[in-house]
Amino acid sequence: MFKLSKKADYGLIAVKHLAMHRQEHACSANEIAEEYGISVTLMAKVLQRLAREGVVAAKHGSTGGYQLAKDPAQVSALDVISAIDGPVLITSCVTSHGNCETTEKCSVREPLRKVNESILGVLSTVTIAQMSEDPNEPALVALSSPIRSGSHMSSS
Repeated sequence: MFKLSKKADYGLIAVKHLAMHRQEHACSANEIAEEYGISVTLMAKVLQRLAREGVVAAKHGSTGGYQLAKDPAQVSALDVISAIDGPVLITSCVTSHGNCETTEKCSVREPLRKVNESILGVLSTVTIAQMSEDPNEPALVALSSPIRSGSHMSSS
């Protein structure tokens, strides 16, 4: 199952929170964690990772906390997810031991590569600014359905 890690989810929550409060003040890990019912320790680790990767900036001192390092329109969901989880892959054609043993005969490698590229394209198109907009606005990304009218999927 293709699924974001909890840390990536929390990273998106934190970055969206920072975008929504960027004009007000720097936000602490504690403030964000309490607002969303997340472990303070885990939120602190997520924010530290995002700071190391340059997505957020840590501000020290009495008014310290975290702020976005760039304008929310310049930060994509992919930027945040990759900062937390590393490269986004839906298949493991390449492992830490090299290529998988079925690489030469694999019939789905190329189609899955195209799917992975599509997912990366969508994630890189969705910005934190868009994620911070009114949820009643039209959908962030309109995906066209591959199922044509009149056709149906058989249930076997």
